[in-house]
Amino acid sequence: MDRKKIEKELNNQLNKEFYSSYLYMAMSAYCESISLPGFAHWMKSQAQEELFHAMKFYDYIIERGLKVDLLKIDQPEKEWESPVNIFEEVLKHEQCITESINNLVSVVEEEKDYATRIFLDWFVSEQVEEEASADAVLQKLKLTGGQGSALFMIDKELSTRVFTPPVTNE
Repeated sequence: MDRKKIEKELNNQLNKEFYSSYLYMAMSAYCESISLPGFAHWMKSQAQEELFHAMKFYDYIIERGLKVDLLKIDQPEKEWESPVNIFEEVLKHEQCITESINNLVSVVEEEKDYATRIFLDWFVSEQVEEEASADAVLQKLKLTGGQGSALFMIDKELSTRVFTPPVTNE
């Protein structure tokens, strides 16, 4: 097993998880700026969840005796065309994270790092939920046209989201 390769790949994923949190905070700020506090709240909750994911990677890297390498976090976009466009971007981003996790699984399988493979199972399942959650909101926005009173009803619904860190076996 190439421990340096595993370390590099885990740190790359750690960076992607931190970027995800940063992206959702940028989306939250944008939603606040267009007077959609429920959307902003949903994005803040999502940012917390992504930070939780990042910290799972951080802790795992340390637990395995590897070195954490905090890479530069790219600046996310600041503006979007519409709430529909925001959730299109959320879904697209989550699909990219799913692909990244799947690629990481392939690397650790190739390296016969079975402990990391087991660790990543949680993320594989989590990404199914992440994509479904984003797509559910996107489909409601598309169904209603993402405008008028329906937009404000969705905004109210999104304000009820609460991030509760999942219980894990760690």
